[in-house]
Amino acid sequence: MAQDFERSIARNVGTSAVTIMTSNSDDTNIGLNLANVHTSQITVSVFVTVSGADYYWIKDAPIPKGSALQILDGGGKFVLQSGDAVKVQSNTASSVDVWMSVVDAIST
Repeated sequence: MAQDFERSIARNVGTSAVTIMTSNSDDTNIGLNLANVHTSQITVSVFVTVSGADYYWIKDAPIPKGSALQILDGGGKFVLQSGDAVKVQSNTASSVDVWMSVVDAIST
């Protein structure tokens, strides 16, 4: 059975947490890239809200000016279940672009 590859993106994320995607089935996050688009270093957090509680994938990670951070590498994956919301927040206004790759509706 073929898998359905999807992407979720956000531009100029800042100091308010932005929901990148909310899972509507059993999904797998296979990639997450955070690009610093600001003129100086920033720090970024990525977390998942599950039933009102936040679970961090990474917290206050520094990203130098002109650089990017990949949260997943080496074949790592994060499994999401229906209702899980992936969010990103920076310490600086309008400072990070986000690109998230997901395999939608993983078959059992």
